[in-house]
Amino acid sequence: MTTATNTQQPSHTLFVCKTCASVWQDGKRVGESGGQKLLKKLQELAQDWHLKDGFPIQEVECMSACSHSCVVAFAGSGKLTYMFGDLPVDDSAAAILECASKYYDKSDGFLPWSERPEPLKKGILARIPSLS
Repeated sequence: MTTATNTQQPSHTLFVCKTCASVWQDGKRVGESGGQKLLKKLQELAQDWHLKDGFPIQEVECMSACSHSCVVAFAGSGKLTYMFGDLPVDDSAAAILECASKYYDKSDGFLPWSERPEPLKKGILARIPSLS
């Protein structure tokens, strides 16, 4: 007899590039990157975030936007996907989670400029249509 288990995946993901703002020496990364610092700040703030279980934070090795570090992306089932860059490590974690909350609440994921927190009003690297 086989039993079914609930393996439902979250419908939203916040991707964070952990290689952004790295210092390289002799082909190796030196110290902690800006992306790693931003990831840690997001993970700390997300402990008290009302969407922590429904909008997981996923680290990504590289998002290929190296000239625009630091970079994050919001993705959701049936929604636009946004990639934001040029985010300051020290001042953007709270704004990223605030904007992610707005994204979560939009059925199509559309984030008008006027509704985004200040650090995410600039630096949109991509707005990708949904698959559906």
